[in-house]
Amino acid sequence: MKHTFYFAASLLALVSCSDATSKIKSTEDRMAIEAVTSASVPVFRFEKESHDFGEMKEGDVGTTEFTFTNEGEVPLIISSAQGSCGCTVPEYSNAPIGPGEEGTITVRFNSAGKPGNQTKTVTLSANTVPNTKVLTITAKVEPKAE
Repeated sequence: MKHTFYFAASLLALVSCSDATSKIKSTEDRMAIEAVTSASVPVFRFEKESHDFGEMKEGDVGTTEFTFTNEGEVPLIISSAQGSCGCTVPEYSNAPIGPGEEGTITVRFNSAGKPGNQTKTVTLSANTVPNTKVLTITAKVEPKAE
């Protein structure tokens, strides 16, 4: 009876070690694939990823530009840019940005109906890894005098 227990325990340990080894190899393979893949994708490099408009009067419209460089080895293509609300409107070109070239995202913030501290985002979708990038704008909007 004892021999059966030791045999079963040994078999379980052997299977567990084998499973752990396959997981390590799987992780190493995945890392190698990611390294090869990430070398052949575009890479966003922004001068800044956030902008503070400071104090604004309610109803003012602020505009800022986010400039980036494609540090990848293939053209970068932005497929969409979404503001977190209708008051935040991004503009961009969907033309490919070649390796080493610069591009610009223009963001307009309309403070009408937005008194107080504001934080808004713009989410970019592109052929990068990861495939999204989030830019942030902030403002302190002084309410209209009534």
